[in-house]
Amino acid sequence: MARMTAAAVIPGELVLVCCLVAGVRLPAWAVAAAEVLVLAVLLLEAWVLRSLYAGARARGAGPRAAWWQAVHTVVPVQVRRLLRHELRATASLGWWVLRRKHGVRAGDVAAGYTGPQTAMMYGMVFVSVVETVALAVLIPWPAVHRVVLVLDVYGILILLALQAACVTRPHVVRPDGSLRIRYGALFDLVVPPDAVASVRVDRRYPQGRLVTLSEDGELDLIVGSQTTVTLELTRPLPFTRPLGAVGEARTIRFHADDPRALVSALRQPAA
Repeated sequence: MARMTAAAVIPGELVLVCCLVAGVRLPAWAVAAAEVLVLAVLLLEAWVLRSLYAGARARGAGPRAAWWQAVHTVVPVQVRRLLRHELRATASLGWWVLRRKHGVRAGDVAAGYTGPQTAMMYGMVFVSVVETVALAVLIPWPAVHRVVLVLDVYGILILLALQAACVTRPHVVRPDGSLRIRYGALFDLVVPPDAVASVRVDRRYPQGRLVTLSEDGELDLIVGSQTTVTLELTRPLPFTRPLGAVGEARTIRFHADDPRALVSALRQPAA
């Protein structure tokens, strides 16, 4: 009930804010009614969270665990993962500036995978900058211009954050033979050494989304419409999709800019 109410009220509140920023005059009663409705929704959400928290505490959970259980119950997993992705991607800008890699320790072999998408990402950033400048010249209304400027700057920041997350979160081969396959802050899968049956350089050009799973359990992690490494598994391995859905993979195909180096590093412990 609380989710349905929030889903109905939040879009209306956003429309109201956009109208006020754009200078649209609204009746005072409409603004007051909207604010009262939003306050009622917030109180409802707080009451639901409090009830869930109290229930978790009664079952023996600690304060921190009870709080997270309540939040996980109220907030859909898709929303939580999207928010987490934006926070991690934004934090990656700092890692990028410092030229540091996330999750890469001494003795690890890092394998980048951004080659096929770099030109496209910077091209999108350039187009977004040109669009921002053009709209600043073409839009005559100051209020509308401010709203569009904020949205454009946010879009540019997100594009840079996506690229930064991919650069600072490479694939990682551990000294024990385990492999961590990643795509920015959206996908992260650890393959233990005993799950690796074989690995080979295998350039393919599959069609589909970033994460594509066939009925036979073949997982494609596609970057720039290509994959360069095929990993056969000894057993089905569970993984989590970017929006929280769970699947199982028997074969994993992914991209590495230097696939031969990654394959050699992964085979080295067995050798």
